[in-house]
This record gives sequence, C-alpha cells and structure tokens, in this order.
Amino acid sequence: MSDVELVLRSTRVITPEGTRAASVAVSGGTIVDVRAHDAPVEPGARLEDVGDHALLPGLVDTHVHVNDPGRTEWEGFWTATRAAAAGGITTLVDMPLNSLPPTTTVDHLRTKQGVARPKAHIDVGFWGGALPDNVKDLRPLHDAGVYGFKCFLSPSGVDEFPELDHEQLAASMGEIAGFGGLLIVHAEDPRELAAAPARGGPKYADYLATRPRVSEDTAIEGLIALAQRIGARVHVLHLSSSDALPLIAAAKREGVRLTVETCPHYLTLTAEEVPDGASEFKCCPPIREAANQDLLWQALADGTIDCVVTDHSPSTADLKTADFATAWGGISGLQLSLPAVWTAARARGHGLEDVVRWMSTHTARLVGLDRKGAIEPGRDADFAVLAPDETFTVDPARLQHRNRVTAYAGKTLSGVVKSTWLRGRRIVSEGEFTAPSGRLLERKN
Repeated sequence: MSDVELVLRSTRVITPEGTRAASVAVSGGTIVDVRAHDAPVEPGARLEDVGDHALLPGLVDTHVHVNDPGRTEWEGFWTATRAAAAGGITTLVDMPLNSLPPTTTVDHLRTKQGVARPKAHIDVGFWGGALPDNVKDLRPLHDAGVYGFKCFLSPSGVDEFPELDHEQLAASMGEIAGFGGLLIVHAEDPRELAAAPARGGPKYADYLATRPRVSEDTAIEGLIALAQRIGARVHVLHLSSSDALPLIAAAKREGVRLTVETCPHYLTLTAEEVPDGASEFKCCPPIREAANQDLLWQALADGTIDCVVTDHSPSTADLKTADFATAWGGISGLQLSLPAVWTAARARGHGLEDVVRWMSTHTARLVGLDRKGAIEPGRDADFAVLAPDETFTVDPARLQHRNRVTAYAGKTLSGVVKSTWLRGRRIVSEGEFTAPSGRLLERKN
C-alpha cells in the first residue's frame, strides 16, 4: 500500500472484533488497513505511536442542541464542536430546536448549514423537526438530507417548536413512514404531566415528582402502538424511566421498528445526590433514583437500550435559577460524556468495547453513517486517543462549552482524551486545536 500516508499504532485498538495491538493505516482520510502492531510502515508514511493509550473510533453523538443561529449566547457551532472534539466526539447531529429558526423547512436547514459551515471543528449533520403545521415540509427536508425528524409529545420549552397531539403524531408518522424516514420522539405524556403535583422551589425531590415515570411509560406505550399500526421506524429519545423497559423489550421482540437511547447523566448521576437549588442537574425527563439507574445499565447490557448520547442542552448561567420549576431544563455534556460513561461503565464491569458500541457504532448505525463508528477498512479515519486509566477532576473553567455550567463539577473521572483525529488529521491534542475542518453531512438518498 504505497499510498499510505499515516499509521497510528497502539497496543489497545478497539476494533469490531475486539481490542488488540495493531497498526491502523490511513490514506486520503480513510482507513485502508488494520494490521499487525509491528507491521512495517510504508516509506514516506508518518508513524504516530500512541503506546498503551487506547485508540477508539471517533464518537458519534446524535443528540446535540447547538442553538445556532438565534440563541448563540447559549452555545454555537464553534464552541459546541470544539467541546465535542475535546471529548473525543468527531461527528454530531444537531437537533432542530432551540435555534432560531428551527430546522422545520428546507430554507431553515440551509440557513443553519450556512452558519455551521465555517465554524465546524468536527463533522455535523442535522435533524429536521415535525410540527403540527409542517407535514408538507417533511418530504422536502428528507430529500435535502436531514437524518430524520424530531417531535415532542409535551411542551418543548420554546414556543416556536410546539408539541404534537395524537392525531398530529399519526399524520407526521404516516408521512415519514411513507418515504422510509425516521421519527425521533421526546416521549412524555402531557396528561400525566398535568396530573402530577405542581411543585416549585429548590428541592429536587419536589421537581422529580412533577415529571413522574408514568409520563414516559404512557407516552412510550402509545408511541409503540402507533408505530406498530403504521409500520413506522421510531426512536425514543433520552429514556429515563426504567419502568418503560419491559414495554420496549416486548415491542422489539414483536418486530416493532424501535430503537432507544439514554444519556450519560441518567447513567452516572442520581436523584439522591442532587443538592437543593442545584439546577445544573435539571433536565427533562429528569435524573432518577439509583435503583432506576441500575436497571438502565442492565438494559444497555442486554440490548434493550441501543445507544448513549449526550442530549447536550446548554443555556446561559442566569437561566439556571435555584427554583427547579423555572430553571432551564438541560445538561451540558459534550466534552465530558466519554469519561463520565467510561468511569461508570468500568465500575460495573464493562469494557471500552461496550462504550464504543453504545457511543459510536450504534449511533452511527442509527442515522446510517456507514463511514463512521468503527476502526476497519473503508471507514473514515476518525479516532479518539484515550488514556483510560488516567483520572482528572472536572474544573468548569477548562471546558470548551460557551457556558461552563456542569453537573459534573468537582467529580473525579477516569479517561483522558489525549487527541482527536478527523479523517486522518489531528484536530485537537493536549488542549490545542487546529482550524475548523469539519464537513456538513447529509443523509444518503
């Protein structure tokens, strides 16, 4: 292979077949060979030997709120993609809200792409949005390359992105199923939320009572029934309630085209540890109890839950008030998702192969990114070099997020990202970034 330009060598390369010592040959930004660790390097090729650091495929995060344009004081493509790169993420898919405009028409998509193009340090794709009045826009957005369509079943928190009622959900789902698209759903039932206690103030237990598990369970049960009737492909976003797991497992056994994600904060943080007034822990659906968390981990292990994504949803610090009822609901997690999940996963007996499956391989598969998600020939040469045994204490001042509000402040985590590579080019190393070189991705028709 005389055209090989780069060889990355590690004693711990995470491949689809497992972890092994290997050398990974790269040409033109593509992996062309995974060979023996001590294989000779072609004349003219550059060797990067990372020693005992683990070489992972770049992570693929399919649930990120970049908020650009329109709410760039919350985040933005420059800061979001830098934070992602610092955390070993090489591809993200941006949610259709909380930007202004939301990604609900082709014109709005083109506006967002124009803003993202010069700022993207990593590769970026886009979700479209399904609203009560935009069924006519869904097929054009699909043809324009969005990876699927997000909807809410309860209020989204922003006026420009209203939820769907049952009839509107059926109309959007039927339209999307007709052209073979994917519907991704924030599944909390509005009637169950309305019936829950209305409690404000600084106590997390009071907030938790306002978003009961039954709101998720009921919404997911209805979603499954509708998807089964229509024959649609659906994906449950940010699963928090372990009570919904038997419903999900049964639906999968019955052949419903259903996938499910959860998030690092549900896997690593618990309701019992949230201090009064600490709304950096607030998200919707909420972080639940430790016993609930144990069952989420079990579901990841047995495949009931398919993948782990951040649901990175930042805001300015002033919106994180001490009153859980009024504080913005969202957790910033891009830069810390890999070490947070790895820290908890290894404590439960999981290996890096599992983390890669949940956070790279399965997320890439969800959106059809067949060049991402694995270290094997034919894939993009996207890598994260991780020191899995090194630890660090989270200092918000060292985060790349625009607003350095984090529920992980002061926590000691395992797994230090030493460098991140995009198509064979090192884009961050030891905190130093190159100029933006990410591409805008579109779903293949």
